[in-house]
Amino acid sequence: MRNLEQWLNAYAESHTHKTNRKIHKVAVPGIYLSIVGLIWSIPPLVIGTISINWVWLALFPVLMFYSVLSRSVLFQMALFSFACLAIITFMARMQWPVLTISIALFVVLWVCQFIGHKIEGKKPSFFEDILFLLIGPIWVFRQK
Repeated sequence: MRNLEQWLNAYAESHTHKTNRKIHKVAVPGIYLSIVGLIWSIPPLVIGTISINWVWLALFPVLMFYSVLSRSVLFQMALFSFACLAIITFMARMQWPVLTISIALFVVLWVCQFIGHKIEGKKPSFFEDILFLLIGPIWVFRQK
């Protein structure tokens, strides 16, 4: 498997245009948030009297992947993931339609991403390797 720098360098190859980079700075964290919301919206797994939200089960392998890259990446992405969970929890407690909002965010932000890649003239990195979907947030957070 690639190391962190190899992942980031490979991701950066298709994100050189200024406009595409700006779009990604907004869209990538928003898409991550929307995915947390989508998974949150799946009815929980119930085992006896225990109810487990699927988002916790989904986050485990994601955070394990980040832990392999580096402790700082794990810390950063765990913090961001928990911030996303806090936002989704707030939305749910306010009785906002988490699923509808998450779908809308997901669709709109992916359209923006594809516009950015059209401007860039290069296809999104995840067409090469699906794991680039997990590299995007790290890359965005490391941009100046």
